[in-house]
Amino acid sequence: MGKNKETMKRVLKFISPYKAKIVLMLLMAVITVAFTLYTPILIGQGVDNIVGPGNVNTKGLLKVIGTLAVVVLGTAVSQWVMNLLTNQVTYRVVQDIRGLAFAHLQEVPVSYMDASQPGDILSRIVSDVSQFSDGLLMGFTQLFTGVLTILGTIGFMMSISVKISLIVILLTPISLFVASFIAGRTFRMFHEQSEKRAEMTSLVEELVGNQKIVQAFSYEERAKERFDVVNEELRTCGIKAIFFSSITNPSTRFVNGLVYTSVGIFGAFTAIRGGMSVGQLTSFLSYANQYTKPFNEISGVVTELENALACAKRIFDFIDTPAQEPDVPGAFELERADGSVGVENISFSYRKEVPLLQNISIDVKPGQRIAIVGPTGCGKTTMINLLMRFYDVDQGKITVSGHPVREMTRDSLRKNFGMVLQETWLKAGTIRENIAYGKPDATLEEIIEAAKHAHAHSFIKRMPQGYDTVITEDGGNISQGQKQLLCIARVMLMRPAMLILDEATSSIDTRTEIKVQKAFAELMEGRTSFIVAHRLSTIQEADLILVMKDGNIIEQGKPEELLAKGGFYAHLYESQFAVS
Repeated sequence: MGKNKETMKRVLKFISPYKAKIVLMLLMAVITVAFTLYTPILIGQGVDNIVGPGNVNTKGLLKVIGTLAVVVLGTAVSQWVMNLLTNQVTYRVVQDIRGLAFAHLQEVPVSYMDASQPGDILSRIVSDVSQFSDGLLMGFTQLFTGVLTILGTIGFMMSISVKISLIVILLTPISLFVASFIAGRTFRMFHEQSEKRAEMTSLVEELVGNQKIVQAFSYEERAKERFDVVNEELRTCGIKAIFFSSITNPSTRFVNGLVYTSVGIFGAFTAIRGGMSVGQLTSFLSYANQYTKPFNEISGVVTELENALACAKRIFDFIDTPAQEPDVPGAFELERADGSVGVENISFSYRKEVPLLQNISIDVKPGQRIAIVGPTGCGKTTMINLLMRFYDVDQGKITVSGHPVREMTRDSLRKNFGMVLQETWLKAGTIRENIAYGKPDATLEEIIEAAKHAHAHSFIKRMPQGYDTVITEDGGNISQGQKQLLCIARVMLMRPAMLILDEATSSIDTRTEIKVQKAFAELMEGRTSFIVAHRLSTIQEADLILVMKDGNIIEQGKPEELLAKGGFYAHLYESQFAVS
């Protein structure tokens, strides 16, 4: 319950900027409730004006009907304004929370993203915020108007008959106990439902995004089995949550039936004894019905709020995840790196209990081409992550242009690196937009020039709309090799001071690779380049090869020097070029 209160406090902080609209909305709610509660009085007066056949107070009746029409119209207008304001406040709050969550997504460290399922994060920002919106939209007005209706109804009933009103009030705690007893047990179930929904979203995102792989490996049946398991768990959680939330309303309605019956019996005897008129009894029965109705609505609202708070908690848990370590105060802005990189006795591990890089030191001169080779898992990509400050070293330091990277802004550091990775990434948009991703203000001429250097211009011109051809998010309407060429063109447009190439030509046919290697040679001219390579044939022009194994640099030197040594690199080289 304590966590619920904390979550509610945070929700209220998001609502507070819209105080003016909330005050106006509450005023409309008061007017709506006042008109609604005044209606039974008018109906009772109308009944009293119809004494019997041939004895009807027509003038008085018409006056009541006219007043009733005004009240009904006023109720409709005030309720419409109230709902309009509620919608505006609700969706503004949802927009703020979703915007904050997405902004925080840009600040969380890469380590968090590596350890989290994309589907879970997607579920929190999209699905959970929507669920929270539905609960807030329903609960915001109904809870307030429900409480106001109950208090107002008690006042009107007291004005008619104190004794009968006490009967209604004494039976009320039963309804409250039933509603609170059930609603108090729904939060845990709705929270579990949210977790399973996130797991479902993550699984579907994984399988849909990799549908070609699923079909290529005939994984369809196993994928269906995995989906069925999660789907069944979600069904079970959903049934439990909905069952407990759904029995609240029938239970309170049963108690409400007892209240209405009690009022009818005692009111009838009171009217027979002359303690009240038939019209007053009619009004009282209407109030008894109105009095119990908010309890039904509030019980439903409480259930929705429990679900909304469960979703809000998941959103806030994400927002509360530690952001990446901010740049140090007065961090240095690296304008244009000279290409020198120093790595001094660095050690790093993703998990403290599993050492990875240990006491690595290299001195890279401006314009050198550094190749990093070694078996899978030896730390090649980790070195790239550290150079780009996706992760920070545990010990030692890395310097660029003589400045420690920890003392410069991440943005300025990364702007000096151009990356082409084995795994391509494109956004949904035109080819032109994808090439200009890192330089949005680039002219079409600059984009075309970069595409020509990357040998992408010819295939782009063959596309239906050329550079304005729209490609999907995963680039499904172009080949893997063409996607890689676009990624290469993107870097060639930026002309950064340093390059990182992680098996950048692995998806390109041999003939195109030869052309692209020439383009890379031109791009790397005078630029410091780090080349992660599995195919050793691509790094024969390297100035320095770092051979890594088990997190250590076991050999380093030029290709011919390493071959002459006959060590680990020579063994790798021979295994790739062995003649059977």
